[in-house]
Amino acid sequence: MANGFGSMFIGVAGLQSSQNALNVTSNNLANLDTTGYVRQSVLFADRDYVTFNTTAAISNQQSGLGVTIGDVVHSRDVFLDRLYRTESSRQSFYASTSEALTEVQNYYQELEGQAFQDALTDFWGSFQELYKYPEDSVYQNLVVQKAQLFTSRSSAVYSGLKSYQYNINSQISDDIDQVNELGKTISELNLQIQKVEAGNIETAMTLRDARDLALDELASLVDISYKEETNGVVRVSVEGNEFVNENGYYKVEKQTDKVTGFVTPYWSHLSDPDKGEYTYLFNFSRDISTENKNDMGEIKALVLARGDKVANYKDIVGLDGKTYDDTTGMSVMLRAEAQMDQLFHGIATAINDILCPNTEASNYITGLTGNNSVTMTDADGNTYTVTANTKILDADKCAVGSDGKLPPQELFTRLGTERYTEVSYTDPASGETKTYYLYNEEDPADTTKQYTMGSTSVNSALITDETLLPHLRQNGDVDQSLMATLAAVWDKESLSVNPNDTKKYSFKDYYAAMIGEVATYGNVYNSTATNLSQTVQSVDNQRQQVIGVSSDEELTYMIKYQNAYNASSRFINVINEMIEHLITQLG
Repeated sequence: MANGFGSMFIGVAGLQSSQNALNVTSNNLANLDTTGYVRQSVLFADRDYVTFNTTAAISNQQSGLGVTIGDVVHSRDVFLDRLYRTESSRQSFYASTSEALTEVQNYYQELEGQAFQDALTDFWGSFQELYKYPEDSVYQNLVVQKAQLFTSRSSAVYSGLKSYQYNINSQISDDIDQVNELGKTISELNLQIQKVEAGNIETAMTLRDARDLALDELASLVDISYKEETNGVVRVSVEGNEFVNENGYYKVEKQTDKVTGFVTPYWSHLSDPDKGEYTYLFNFSRDISTENKNDMGEIKALVLARGDKVANYKDIVGLDGKTYDDTTGMSVMLRAEAQMDQLFHGIATAINDILCPNTEASNYITGLTGNNSVTMTDADGNTYTVTANTKILDADKCAVGSDGKLPPQELFTRLGTERYTEVSYTDPASGETKTYYLYNEEDPADTTKQYTMGSTSVNSALITDETLLPHLRQNGDVDQSLMATLAAVWDKESLSVNPNDTKKYSFKDYYAAMIGEVATYGNVYNSTATNLSQTVQSVDNQRQQVIGVSSDEELTYMIKYQNAYNASSRFINVINEMIEHLITQLG
């Protein structure tokens, strides 16, 4: 009788274990499409044994009490997780850079359905026509119109690049917010996991799934390293600095540039903004490369692509190769803006310098040599100190427009200043007073006084009267040599795409070379991003073999556990009938 009731426990154990196994399988199937869910596996074990004879010759005589669930395994491969996050971080870096390069190519090659190249070609063509008919107002007007179109298209491209630069800035700001949110989430999950697992009885599987998913998302944004402590807390470092620990997380703040509005992430706990001391999230003192293991994370790629300002020709002209590589050359947008503005600046200044040629003051003022200087005065009484190398209008050699007046009209004007300031100077030796035209140099500190795409327009005087375009000698004859020089300037090889490129390009060829450089970078980054995407997918496929839920496999387990449940039920029925027979028939 005792054995009969003991066998009943074996059947009950089978029922309970099968029922619990069915619950685990049902949970897996219910979360088949849940992002971040990790498959749970049932591990069966023996229930306790009852010893009823310890004097046996070989071993103790025992009777088992059935089966139980020893553990529900949370199936993960930490090595695949780490590899996935590393490759995902690198893929995000190259994908973000590739996207920025693609946008630059779009702005370069296509604008409102017409390529920018067309405006450049048409502008060049207008000078070829003017060379044939310099005195014809129709072709003078053609030059002015094409100059307006060229300026408009240039400004539109430049504005488009700046607009995308600010889009990147907004994305950086949003990503920083997401990093902080993920840090908060991981910190909160650490505490919850500690509470659940404090008794070493239960595994906080759902909470761990959520934390691992947060780590996956964080890895795509920034370069992370992490380690799980024995108490279940995951400590996370971002870019080598501690981000999450058992006490909480350190917030990443944003420093906003007062001029551009660009945000730069920095560590709040390591910085003192009141003193102007910042520890920035990223360190760009080392070259970004796979060898240095710092080509990681979307935010770093976006910060690099955006740059720290809106660039112009000053960010490429006059720089040596190393300085360029460490500044403008690091950023997709700075490089694009600087190269584009260099083309515009080169064209504008070359044409203006032909129409309104300058020379050194020493060529007009006797005795002005070396460190000597003279003082000149404008109509308002303002004085100007003029040295030997001060630029003035070469009045004897310049051409004039139909009005015959000096100074001649330049084609492109700056928003912040006129080309010349009219001054007078009295020769102390002869007592003769002469008029000179001081050239207003481009001011490195004021972009409105530079021939940049953002601050240059076509001369309004020429728009009103195109015949004012210089084309006549001062004796009234057509200046054919001036026209020839204007037509030939387009073929002069004067521009380099970057300081590391020793080849010089003409205006016509420079744009193609600029496009080619962007395309080359784009192909490299796109190819790398594509290859890394395949690597990430391959690693994730391996990871899914461990953590993923297969409906077919789970249904197989469900059938097995259901059959085990039925078998346990029938076993109990048999024991029940046997006990009933013993009681009713033999009792």
